[in-house]
Amino acid sequence: MLPDLNGFRVCEQIRAHSPQLPIIILSARGQETDKVRGLEAGADDYVTKPFSVAELVARVGAIFRRSARLGGAQPELLQLGSATVDLKKHTVTRNRRSEPLTFFEVELLRMLSERADQPVSRDELLERIWGLDASSTNRTVDNVIVKLRKKIEADSRAPQHILTIYGCGYKLVR
Repeated sequence: MLPDLNGFRVCEQIRAHSPQLPIIILSARGQETDKVRGLEAGADDYVTKPFSVAELVARVGAIFRRSARLGGAQPELLQLGSATVDLKKHTVTRNRRSEPLTFFEVELLRMLSERADQPVSRDELLERIWGLDASSTNRTVDNVIVKLRKKIEADSRAPQHILTIYGCGYKLVR
């Protein structure tokens, strides 16, 4: 609803030039299709109006905490089967096709790779990456896992690298 260019296009242009810059969309448009479109355009989060200032501050704080972790000596490339994930450039390349990863996708992969072959609970992922308290109805982690599997796995319905550990969470297998 910007006067000259829509916010989705602005987000795409920012992401093309600054893949690591965190982007939070604040919008009056609250339809699921708008949220999905914003996240697919490269936003790391999408907050609809009216929103609580406390929630927005918590989301910004979570992004800053994750950004601070990026300074450590961590591997920049993850090889997961035929997929190569570049954590620094926020991209995944599989079958000669490269596509962008969102800030949250990269952070989720980073956390799972830090604890490779060990289960990490949904609650811990929600708290450490999104800065949110666990909720049995919150499907944020699950939705990002689905998107990552589509980008990384040869067959997202039979994953080999991002595995669900029922009753516990997820683990990364290289």
